[in-house]
Amino acid sequence: MYQQKTILYTLFLAIGVISCNNPEKSVRTPKEYSSEQLRNNIAIEGAGISVNDSSILVSNNASGIFNVQEINLTDTSAKVLTKSTKESNFAIDYLPDGKHFFYSSDKGGDENSHIFVASKTDSIVKDITPWAGSSNSFFGWNSDKTNIYILSNKRDKKFFDLWKISIADWKPTMIYQNETGDEPGSISNNEKYIALTKTITTDKNELYLLDLATKKKTSISNNSESTWRAQGFEKDDASFYYLTNDSSDYTYVVKYDLANNKRTKLYSTDWDVDGFYLSKNGKYHTVFINEDGKNKVLLFDHASNKTIDFPKIEDGDVLDLIYSDSEKNILLTVGSSTSPSNLYLYNTESKSLKQLTKTLNKNIDEQDLVKAEVVRFKSFDGKEIPAIYYKPLNAEENHKVPALVYAHGGPGGQSRVGFSNSIQFLVNHGYAVLLVNNRGSSGYGKAFYKLDNKDHGNGDLKDFIWGKKWLAEQNYIDTASIGIMGGSYGGNIVLNALTIHPNEFKVGVDLFGVANWLRTLKSIPPYWEAFKKALYDELGDPNTADSVRLKTISPVFNYQKIKKPLIVFQGVNDVRVLKAESDEIVAGVEKNGIPVEYVLFPDEGHGFVKKENLIATDNKTLAFLQKYLYPKK
Repeated sequence: MYQQKTILYTLFLAIGVISCNNPEKSVRTPKEYSSEQLRNNIAIEGAGISVNDSSILVSNNASGIFNVQEINLTDTSAKVLTKSTKESNFAIDYLPDGKHFFYSSDKGGDENSHIFVASKTDSIVKDITPWAGSSNSFFGWNSDKTNIYILSNKRDKKFFDLWKISIADWKPTMIYQNETGDEPGSISNNEKYIALTKTITTDKNELYLLDLATKKKTSISNNSESTWRAQGFEKDDASFYYLTNDSSDYTYVVKYDLANNKRTKLYSTDWDVDGFYLSKNGKYHTVFINEDGKNKVLLFDHASNKTIDFPKIEDGDVLDLIYSDSEKNILLTVGSSTSPSNLYLYNTESKSLKQLTKTLNKNIDEQDLVKAEVVRFKSFDGKEIPAIYYKPLNAEENHKVPALVYAHGGPGGQSRVGFSNSIQFLVNHGYAVLLVNNRGSSGYGKAFYKLDNKDHGNGDLKDFIWGKKWLAEQNYIDTASIGIMGGSYGGNIVLNALTIHPNEFKVGVDLFGVANWLRTLKSIPPYWEAFKKALYDELGDPNTADSVRLKTISPVFNYQKIKKPLIVFQGVNDVRVLKAESDEIVAGVEKNGIPVEYVLFPDEGHGFVKKENLIATDNKTLAFLQKYLYPKK
């Protein structure tokens, strides 16, 4: 349910962590844990609450890949519902009969997800989107739960159409045919209106209401350089809600009355509002606020728009919530900087909060893990840059430690909420890690987000170099042992750091990083067609004079400048950053005679999900760092 602020964040995977204030602690040496121990934690995602509020549907990677489980809300016992050993299965929701459920799955990370219906009591599984080469996603239920909506590009790989599928016979009916890249954002309960968004640039889009009967489009947005995002319709369809940063640096919630076109600003603050969610019958609504790298969640009585007390969980951050149809219960996904996310059930009648899961490996002492701290530093031009910082527990002036500057995905991502096994593993083994939210990151307002437009490889890259300078000012950092690490767009930052500023960092760790913007921008998946123009506006059009600058900031054309050791990780099935990108940069560094290691995963796409591959990534990264960044004495 929870949505990220920016479209670009979904393009190139970002690895995020929770940020919170870090109280001073006495220096001590923590117990050292293996990647196998940390990866023996459980990643879990809530999906749905049964119609009788007796159980929940979840995705769980206890088996090594994600499978679907059901958790009994009375005794928290779990039952495995899918037993895949090859492809991850992600839970979607229960069917109304409580005996069947939906889940999604692709092939080896190829992103062509299909939707399946399965039974809790037998092994019969049906693909309800059996269209070869198509990508399909769940879009919600109709009002009486007799049909589901899905988005699919089965008709045209470039665009996602809106379909309705009856759960009685699984026959699909097209609701909206997308011919122009106007993407569905929400549908009214009476199926009269669809809210559509059209991307113009990464800083601007358009929002419309389409009357399905008359085909009339009513413009909700204006011509300002602002973003607009539908959040849903009132139960009686008299109004609908959207988010926008029109005439503001921060995103806020607006209520739009369909009868008289009246707009009312429902909630705003000095941070971006990232989500607005109504309960099924309109008794409650919640507002998600991206407040300095973590979520602030407010619960409201919907009729009065007055806040209701919401449970506070120590060192906890609500990442997601799901209302039960009865509105008696709310399923919360709660993150922590020292534990994988856990699920809680909040009863709105008794005001009681019940923890349903314990995902941290029982053999790990949480006190040996590090709480993250929000820090800020001045960059090359005086601009204040926020970052999330992990300081090893044993770091002190008399025990200097190595460090890594970390670059998130994007462009437009943000290092923020979510427990990271990989970060904790490195910090537990004595590496300080600074996750820089460089200019162009989301979460800090419209002006900050726009700062890297057509400036990639310059201002954004310098923010990481000035992050390194901040690290070097800490008296417990070994200033000769600072490397850089990142994934996807962050991997491009790593490679550009080693080519454009070859003397700044001692080593680079590149996870599926863009090495050739010209190829990447020309080979983006066809279903990004509606977003392609905006992407070109942000980074440059490879088919125009922009190609000169894009070539300049494409590491593959500057590989001869790399003179520091590099390790590269790549999924063979990646459709966002093609394997050829990593192949070529590795071949180039080998020509330089510089140490380079290459790790390929034949069963992964853009970002790794299988535990064995994640463990391999952790261990190979640590071995590389111990050899080239900070050799053990």
